[in-house]
Amino acid sequence: MTSPRDITHTNRLATATSPYLLQHQHNPVDWWQWGPDALAEAKRSNRPIMLSVGYAACHWCHVMAHESFEDEATAKVMNELFVNIKVDREERPDIDQIYMNALHLLGEQGGWPLTMFLTPAAEPVWGGTYFPNVSKFGRPAFTDILREVSRMFRDEPAKIEQNRAALLARLADKARPAGKVTIGLKELDAAAKQIGNAFDSVNGGLRGAPKFPQPFILEMLWRAGSRTGDVKFFETVEHSLERMCEGGIYDHLGGGFSRYSVDERWLVPHFEKMLYDNALLLELLAIVYQRNGNALFRTRARETVEWLKREMTTPEGAFAASLDADSEGEEGKFYVWSENEIVELIGPEAGAFFARFYDVSAEGNFEGHTILNRLKAPPRSEADEERLTALRKILLDARAARVRPGLDDKVLADWNGLMISGLVNASIVFDEPSWLAMARRAFDFIAASMTKGDRLGHSWRAGQLLFPGLASDFAAMIRAALALHEATGDQALLEQALIWQRALDAHYTDPDTGGYYWSADDAGDLLLRPHSTADDATPNPNSVAAQNLVRLAVLSGDDKWRDRADRMIESILSAAAQSLFGHVALLNALDLRLRGAEIVVTGVDSDALVQAALKLPFIERVVLRAPTANALPVTHPAHDKIAAAPNAAFVCVGERCSLPVTEADQIAAVVAAMQRS
Repeated sequence: MTSPRDITHTNRLATATSPYLLQHQHNPVDWWQWGPDALAEAKRSNRPIMLSVGYAACHWCHVMAHESFEDEATAKVMNELFVNIKVDREERPDIDQIYMNALHLLGEQGGWPLTMFLTPAAEPVWGGTYFPNVSKFGRPAFTDILREVSRMFRDEPAKIEQNRAALLARLADKARPAGKVTIGLKELDAAAKQIGNAFDSVNGGLRGAPKFPQPFILEMLWRAGSRTGDVKFFETVEHSLERMCEGGIYDHLGGGFSRYSVDERWLVPHFEKMLYDNALLLELLAIVYQRNGNALFRTRARETVEWLKREMTTPEGAFAASLDADSEGEEGKFYVWSENEIVELIGPEAGAFFARFYDVSAEGNFEGHTILNRLKAPPRSEADEERLTALRKILLDARAARVRPGLDDKVLADWNGLMISGLVNASIVFDEPSWLAMARRAFDFIAASMTKGDRLGHSWRAGQLLFPGLASDFAAMIRAALALHEATGDQALLEQALIWQRALDAHYTDPDTGGYYWSADDAGDLLLRPHSTADDATPNPNSVAAQNLVRLAVLSGDDKWRDRADRMIESILSAAAQSLFGHVALLNALDLRLRGAEIVVTGVDSDALVQAALKLPFIERVVLRAPTANALPVTHPAHDKIAAAPNAAFVCVGERCSLPVTEADQIAAVVAAMQRS
């Protein structure tokens, strides 16, 4: 490997004036600048041209340079088979425009770095953007591409243009080596279609009973809709979520969702309420509301957070684990009603009005009682809704006098982490700053009272901490720290996330897979260390950690975190190829890795750009604030962006970067265009 700082070797770019080209002067690649000499050499040697176009502030240009152009072995292949030309697009926009247009005509989405293969006469044949140094996620390795393009030029010169499809097919084979299972965008789409076909078209959710909300499966379908543009995925999620919000699984008086429904209609819940279900559903409500603006989802989110404040927040500001299903020895007794009870509270006329909308009858809908629901409710006017709101308040106040279900008030770091990030992300979507404050208070309690040094405990109650924590505690609390950091720009939160990530790596890593054991290496009370990678009621910690690592790479500027995520995702999904539906949360992490928008906002007067970036769907974006050079580590690649364009947003998607965006209302369109590829 030749380092960019190794001045013992220089190539032709040493005579360039462009800072971008000078960054490559010590590469082992025998680079040429664009010009008559380079083109003459291609014709003289009858070698095709490998054209690489980039610019100084392009992050993925630097990544490809580090992975491939600084690598001696890759450079040897490049030098043997091609005349390699490096172009600064800001110095030669004419060249960039010609070959970017050619890439578009080939049906490829543009962006930088631009990598094009040309005939010795500089005619474009095929190309792309970033190519990894090793094959991953269905993408061929750069050296495989180099050799295959060269072979086509050498062995089939008359067919080179007609054989573009054959070239792509062969490259696809190389990206999916024999004996190795590869999961990429194609497989994500196929998995989403298969699981979407298992959904209940009438009642929503997966067919059959009992019915669990399974928010990360719904998130998978939502991502597929965003990825493919197929509205059926969106409709499946919207329908399922609407049925949950109107069903008996939702507490129509007090807010919050029960664990699951025992029937296929979402009518009869298992009445316990879990913190983690409501955390994940709060995020899902925000995701779906962003697209369709359905007021029902905004209302359910606000009611659920009110329940969280009223019934689940501990005196320390953290969140309790769960509410029991039983009271007075009877399941659901606290939540169900009789027709007479309702009439006694609000009167016959109001009682009849309320009954029309909430399925109240003398015979009831559950063992002689009524579970309030709106699964078959008639349409409601705004006046109806106002009246129903007042009536619900009367019933809620009366219910408060009943014997309450038991509250499990222990504070679990992992479940709290899920709720903290849920509150943060929902606060941005619904413009609720008080939710952000709730999240920060809970986070601060856990960081102060549930840690020892750089390590988290798992459970806290009455001043007692269960230590050491689980991998799930680290994964969820790192996720919470990163969500808070993106929302507020507080660098201390990023530093805390990095501290916990290093501790997770030090004490929980499985060296064989790059994933994580559930238990720490010094948890001495176990016969063996559990190492499941499948999702359960909550996303598997490996899946949560994978998304964290993708975000950490952007926010810290250190690509080692992305490399770690790649290794873990490939290793686990390859081994789990026959049970992908047990690893849905990891498929969601892969979608973020392949399609997530990395948005770097520079300058001190860029708040409008930051807010516009944060308003994009949080499952598909990472927002880095880079106001000044002093705000970042000296090694952070965003330094180039600050110098190139202060008060601008730079968008990278799938290793391709846009030009600077200076208007806040343009960010969403730029991201959408890049994510459609």
